[in-house]
Amino acid sequence: MAGMRRLELAEALQLGPGWRHACHALLYAPDPGLLFGRIPLRYAVLMQMRFDGRLGFPGGFVDLRDGSLEDGLNRELCEELGEAAAAFRVERADYRSSHAGSRPRVVAHFYTKLLSLEQLTAVEMGAPRARDHGLEVLGLVRVPLYTLRDGVGGLPAFLENTFIGNAREQLLEAIQNLGLLEPGSFARLKISAPP
Repeated sequence: MAGMRRLELAEALQLGPGWRHACHALLYAPDPGLLFGRIPLRYAVLMQMRFDGRLGFPGGFVDLRDGSLEDGLNRELCEELGEAAAAFRVERADYRSSHAGSRPRVVAHFYTKLLSLEQLTAVEMGAPRARDHGLEVLGLVRVPLYTLRDGVGGLPAFLENTFIGNAREQLLEAIQNLGLLEPGSFARLKISAPP
C-alpha cells in the first residue's frame, strides 16, 4: 500500500499523541442471489460514496481517550449508517490491519464484519436517515463480486473508480483473505493480488 507502512495493532496503539487514529469497516453478508438469473452474487459487500467523490468504507476518526478503537468505530458507524448499525457491534475479533502514513500522521485501522443479509439490507435501507447522510456520506454502494463475460463489467470496472487512501487495497485484501470470490478469480481479473 503505497506511502503507508503496515503496523501491528500493539505498535500502532503505542504511537505518540501526535498521531490520529481512523477506523473503518467492511460490512459483508452472504448473498444467495443471482444477477440476471445466472450470475452468482455470493456476498454483498458495502462501501460508501464519500463527500469528496471517492469510495471508502464507513468509519472515521476516533479518540482513544473516549474508550477503545472499536467504541469509536461503532459510534462512527451509527452516525454514518443510522440506527440499523446499533443492531451489531464491531469487535476486536473483527480487526484486520493497521497502516500508518507520515503525512498526515494518521493510522488507519481496518475491520471486517460478517452480518446476515437481513442486517446488511436494514443498514442500506436506514442509511438515508443517518445523521451524516448527504453530508459526509453521499450514499452506499454494493461491490460487484463478479466479472461479466466481456471481462470488464463488474468488479474490474468497479476497481477503476477513485478510492480514498488505501481503501482499494483493503478491499482487495479482504476479498481475497475472506474468500469472497470464487477460487482463481484474481488471476482472471488481471489485477495483482495484494501482498
